[in-house]
Amino acid sequence: MSVERDREAGLGPENLDPTKRISVEAVLEGLEDYRPRRKGWHWREGANTPRKAGPFQYNETSEPLERDIPLPAAKYFGGIDPQPDCVITTEIASGRFEDDIRRMRMAAWHGADHMMVIRTAGQSHFDGLIEGTPEGVGGIPVTRKQVRATRKALDMIEDEVGRPINFHSYVSGVAGPEIAVLFAEEGVNGAHQDPQYNILYRNVNMMRSFVDAAVAKRIIGSQGIAQIDGAHNANATAREAWKVMPELLVQHAINCAFSVRAGMPRGSICLSTVPPTSSPAPCMRLDLPYAVALRQLFREFKFRAQMNTRYVESDAREATVTHVLNLLMSRLTSADIQSTITPDEGRNVPWHYNNIAAVDTAKQALVAMDGLREMVDLKMDGPLGKKVREIKERAVLFLREMVEIGGYFEAVSRGFFVDSGEYPERNGDGIVRAPNGGVGAGTIVPRDPDYLAPVCEHFGYNNLPGASGGGAGKPCDLIGGCTLCDPSKIQFIDELDEEDNVNVRLGKFAEHRKAGLLRPEVQWYADGYVAMTIFLPTDERTAQYAALEIAKKIGMKDAEVIHKLAAHPSEGTVVEVKGILEIDVDPGTLVIPPKVENLPEDEMRADVKAHPMRIVAATVGEDEHSVGMREIIDIKHGGLEKYGIECHYLGTSVPVEKVVDAAIEVDAEAILVSTIITHADVHRKNMKRLSDLCVEKGIRDKVILVAGGTQITRDMAVESGLDGGFGRGAKGADVASFLIKTRRERR
Repeated sequence: MSVERDREAGLGPENLDPTKRISVEAVLEGLEDYRPRRKGWHWREGANTPRKAGPFQYNETSEPLERDIPLPAAKYFGGIDPQPDCVITTEIASGRFEDDIRRMRMAAWHGADHMMVIRTAGQSHFDGLIEGTPEGVGGIPVTRKQVRATRKALDMIEDEVGRPINFHSYVSGVAGPEIAVLFAEEGVNGAHQDPQYNILYRNVNMMRSFVDAAVAKRIIGSQGIAQIDGAHNANATAREAWKVMPELLVQHAINCAFSVRAGMPRGSICLSTVPPTSSPAPCMRLDLPYAVALRQLFREFKFRAQMNTRYVESDAREATVTHVLNLLMSRLTSADIQSTITPDEGRNVPWHYNNIAAVDTAKQALVAMDGLREMVDLKMDGPLGKKVREIKERAVLFLREMVEIGGYFEAVSRGFFVDSGEYPERNGDGIVRAPNGGVGAGTIVPRDPDYLAPVCEHFGYNNLPGASGGGAGKPCDLIGGCTLCDPSKIQFIDELDEEDNVNVRLGKFAEHRKAGLLRPEVQWYADGYVAMTIFLPTDERTAQYAALEIAKKIGMKDAEVIHKLAAHPSEGTVVEVKGILEIDVDPGTLVIPPKVENLPEDEMRADVKAHPMRIVAATVGEDEHSVGMREIIDIKHGGLEKYGIECHYLGTSVPVEKVVDAAIEVDAEAILVSTIITHADVHRKNMKRLSDLCVEKGIRDKVILVAGGTQITRDMAVESGLDGGFGRGAKGADVASFLIKTRRERR
């Protein structure tokens, strides 16, 4: 693809155009010739270097993004968006890679730099690579085209945000070595690789799993790919997860030792750690000792802190609180990579905005706790230290027994692992696998005398003369180079299935995209899904079916209840419903008021100096809120006083009549009222009362009437008889500019 054509598609080296959606078609064009521009894992630049952001000093941040979307509250602090020191993960499982890359772009703007694509579970049992880009269920089928297209898109996205982005998937199952070569060829930066995961959770034969893992680890290690293990799955599987902590240490130890022996650099080996419990269990008292024990024993390796999802139900609020507590654990100990599971994990609805919410939760919490370890110490001479030592001792004894009975394979065959008893107790409910059983049993064979590994970076020896360095610089010199040394040898196979492929999926909505129509979506382009929250004054079961009936009556298709929360057994229930609305909106038909631009500050000061302005302000009715009005008028907040406007503030809970009388008394040109309380539409009533009183007292044409509040809009204020309205996020400059412009129009 030429540079000119790249630029026309918004894919030029100067970054994507932020005002345009990424063109998947342009990403796919010329894909057969695309090569990743970098390989290997990338840690954040400038981590833990003291730096300022706005008025604040930070000690645990990294380099800022060039383009970003800050947290909502950032507007109060100059729009700053400090980035935590650790890599931030977003985990994506839409099943369609063409929609994954759009989600990745959104996540990158919020600070994610580790894009982990969940692989479809069935691929663990494939005995080779698959081709094309079929649609997956519960994840993406990892194929060369999917990997290459994603890496190409991420190369563009990292230009746009100004930070290298890591792409990650899974090297597991009986096709592990082939997947490892694929990842090495295509610039994948991170990978899950753990032979024990294969054995315990995919029933891959033990010997096959470890032989494959040796090859895979050597290959991904040679390319600088970060490896994440899967030991945390034990506490997601055991009946009483808080009892398997010693076993988790043993699993980590086995994988770390095996990875090092296979040739992986220690700095590329990452332990995936998950706090074992969740509130209402006393999770900090249980989980913190485990986190400390891990980091004490494995200080030479990296840590990927993952959220606990074992106990996540359908309540997004509950899940978010769990995640914040887990993030506190990261700050009290350490995290090189911080994973972010979407807050609706328990609903199994992986939607765009929940990825963003999870990334923002991590960013918000980690930045908020910047410097926490400089202010608090973990008290190791009390219960914490005692529990840390106990966990480690139990782990050592577990490992010793495993060695004494004959090793790992024998221990698995006896059900040692994922047993919910706290070692040395056993409940007899562990996972049992037979050494001679499982997927791929009996497939380990000696290498032939003339064996040559398919790539030079390969575990073990090559048997051809000179292949081990006797007469050649590297083994693949004997064949003119392998695909890792000569990428031109890579065979790119495009779609094989005429029905299940990306072009067919894109074609279904080609005209929709071309017309620029808008339809709700949460997972795939124009999927039509919306979520609706309803409160019904009845019991939980009745509310569930009433909510579905309401969804049907408003035209939602395939409606499902995704969350229920009883406020009381009979008084009421909150229900969240998802469904499809096949409604399109043409942006060209929308009536969108032009964005109001404020007058320059110097011009506003000059106008008020030449024509002094006096205003009366108050929070009206029975409303005691004062902060919002103070921010609009006070000079220290950059309010109206900053521009020379004389402000007479009457306070809170002021009767509307008193405000009007005060305006008459001081000969004010404007009346500003704040009205936050909205119960029974009291805000509308107060605005209407203000307008009516000004008419009644004969001053309506002499004063500018303005209302403000979190629920106020301009249209609402005008409908109530006022001149203007300002809602959440309004600044003093916005109101000052409006007053001056309105006064000019009336002259």
